[in-house]
Amino acid sequence: MKKIYFLFFTLLSVANFISAQTKVSGKVVDNTNQPIPYANIVIKGTNIGVVSNEDGKFYIEADGNYKTILVSYVGFPTKEVTLPKLINYNFKITLSEGESLKEVVIFAGKTSKKDNPALDILRKIWERRRKNGLKMFKQYQYNKYEKVEFDMNTIDSALMKSKLFKGMEFVFNNVDTSKVTGKTYLPIFINESLAEVYGDNVSKKSREILKANKNSGLGNGGGVNTFIKDLYNDFDIYDNYLYFFDKSFTSPLSRTGIDVYNYVLADTAFIDNKWCYNIVFYPRRKGELTFKGDFWVNDTTFAIKKINMAVTKSANINWVKDIYVEQEFEVLNDSVFLPTRDYMMTDFALSKKEESKGIYGKRTTLYQDFKFDDKKPDNFYKEEVNFIDNSVYAKDDDFWRQNRFERLNKDEEGIYKMLDTLKTVKKFKRMYNLASILGTGYVAIGNFDYGPIFSTFGYNEVEGVRLRVGGRTYFGPNDIWRLQGYTAYGFDDNKFKYGLSGKWMVDKQNRVILSGGNRRDVEQIGASLTTTNDVLGRSYASSGLFTTGSNGKLTNINLSAIAVEIEPIKNLTFELGFSYRTLESASSTFSLDYYTDTTLTTTKSDVKQSEISLQLEFTPQRKTIGYGVERREVDNPYSRIFINYSSGLKGLIDSDFDYQKIQLYYRQPLIIGAIGRSNFTVELGKTFGQIPLGLMSVVPGNQTYFIIKNTFSNLNFYEFVTDQYATLQWEHNFNGKIFSRIPYFRKLNLREIIGIRGVYGTVSNENKAINASGLNYVAPEKPYWEYSAGVGNIFKVFRIDCAWRANYRNLPDTNNFTIKGSFGFYF
Repeated sequence: MKKIYFLFFTLLSVANFISAQTKVSGKVVDNTNQPIPYANIVIKGTNIGVVSNEDGKFYIEADGNYKTILVSYVGFPTKEVTLPKLINYNFKITLSEGESLKEVVIFAGKTSKKDNPALDILRKIWERRRKNGLKMFKQYQYNKYEKVEFDMNTIDSALMKSKLFKGMEFVFNNVDTSKVTGKTYLPIFINESLAEVYGDNVSKKSREILKANKNSGLGNGGGVNTFIKDLYNDFDIYDNYLYFFDKSFTSPLSRTGIDVYNYVLADTAFIDNKWCYNIVFYPRRKGELTFKGDFWVNDTTFAIKKINMAVTKSANINWVKDIYVEQEFEVLNDSVFLPTRDYMMTDFALSKKEESKGIYGKRTTLYQDFKFDDKKPDNFYKEEVNFIDNSVYAKDDDFWRQNRFERLNKDEEGIYKMLDTLKTVKKFKRMYNLASILGTGYVAIGNFDYGPIFSTFGYNEVEGVRLRVGGRTYFGPNDIWRLQGYTAYGFDDNKFKYGLSGKWMVDKQNRVILSGGNRRDVEQIGASLTTTNDVLGRSYASSGLFTTGSNGKLTNINLSAIAVEIEPIKNLTFELGFSYRTLESASSTFSLDYYTDTTLTTTKSDVKQSEISLQLEFTPQRKTIGYGVERREVDNPYSRIFINYSSGLKGLIDSDFDYQKIQLYYRQPLIIGAIGRSNFTVELGKTFGQIPLGLMSVVPGNQTYFIIKNTFSNLNFYEFVTDQYATLQWEHNFNGKIFSRIPYFRKLNLREIIGIRGVYGTVSNENKAINASGLNYVAPEKPYWEYSAGVGNIFKVFRIDCAWRANYRNLPDTNNFTIKGSFGFYF
């Protein structure tokens, strides 16, 4: 019996040890009780370590029963701290400069750029960066498993007992603790995918084939998948800059890293039988887009074995409290290091305060089954125009159990069951529907969406207060056809307006789409230079609630259009269309009149015009979600080239004019490392033939209080009229690069924006000759230009720009200086 008891307690002790976890959270301070930022904390006897944040706070955990942690910082000796128990919260650790400094290399304040062994190692990494990992091979392929999870964090008793969760208390059965922050969290969504990845380093091509996808089922997952792809871009730790949330972060392995990081050689050890150096890094200045953390690097190949890094609290990024990135690599053939695991965790929150609640976004990526130098034919990498494979989303539980690279833990498995139950709760359905309305602008009513709700009210001088109602058919995100329509009423002109359009995708593989519609409305036709055949497209200038000055230069438009569109190559679209429109002034103070005879005695007030057009649009690197007639774009910066050729057909359906028009639009975003991002836009156009004011190219002014893209802030409507034009617009956002170096402004996380806009244009004598509108044609034959300077990220949502007119300052009713703003939610 004693032997049985002994065996029982032995097994119990072993089980307790195996399941034990050491957890420590606390703060590192000096002997004056001031916090020590970026101190290195390591659990003794392991390679598990973290770096304290700017307030000296840290959290670390490890599986097993450990008694000691090591704490070090440049200028201080390494200190061994005994842990009184397995779980220690609010632990205070004091480092003293008066203690012995044996075997400690001292860098006072900022680390030196000379005689620093860490920088010698860093230079070796730069030399070998193109000789490590997948870049060593001509071709590569591997299998990838990705798991994305969203969790509510900082779960406390007050939240559990709040009225918000009344009737849904069962969700808190899945609460757990984060290994990175030590905070409690509640899993609310999980998405899993399996894919095959192929790449060719010679031709610089790659392809990812999705084999399976599963999510926890909030709706069909399409919108969440869009959000995931937008948030989590792939990255290479060896690149100079890493792009997260549309921001450019300087990599700790960047060649420019020595200008923004401090580096310390902290330790050496064997990892997987490879001798490695441990280097700790942290920012030289606050407010910049940098990381803190450490990495282990091999002493012969100088390849990264493991890296942990977190964005500093002071980084100029909105709605994000923490970003934590972890990468691990394995050794192949004694010298090649290949990625095996990526982990990224983001803490989304309204506030960066320690106690604020938020949402964790966690992505885990695992890699396996690497193969090399298996060359594929060039057409293998041709991207499918419209990926359609519904079986990818229909894999059963047995498939996932057999094919996951790692098992789901208990909490992750519980998400699927918990959300299936949650979707049956009426209160949760109401909350979900409200969030959907705010996100999409539409109210779902069966298979009909009412909206957009944000266009319900408007105002202009012709209609007065304008009330609009409308909607669209919506059976799902991948509908192959869709109808949309609206009607509006103006309380001053007492007239109803309407618009109706339809789209039908008749060929899914090449995205052949037939479309058509009709619209009768009041329009500001001088709101943009480059035109399309979007029947329901209507600018904010036509009925904006907040405008500057009077705007009676509005037009009654009756537009009918049909078109056929095809996308033979990914992101390359052709469209052939026909339109018929009638135009006439909507205001007694504005005229579109033109002479119809050479004697200049007969005038006409309306324009009837038939037009055929051919359009080409190329958007390289654009990412989309779905395969229906309307797809959603992933918000990544991409170039856009748009060419439109149109021809007026005089006499067809009583059409008035014969002309040819060619237009080019080109937009190019450019991320310039740590300096920020620029956007360049060029528009060119010319009309051949005689046309009246209603068909001229009006340089778009902006008579609102808001910033509107591709318009000129200091111009009024119809101030410049052209039949050939060229515009150039440049805007650069420094993302706080300048303000981060100014002590007071650094804390405000403001962002600096500058811009220049210019236009050149002319009007032919033959078009001047038929003008009977009373509007004196003025063209910017001497190029007009204006410049602006602005501040963004005011209270995280507001931007304000000041714009100055550089010339043409003495024209009647000119705006030589304007202030405009905009609202938006940006990272």
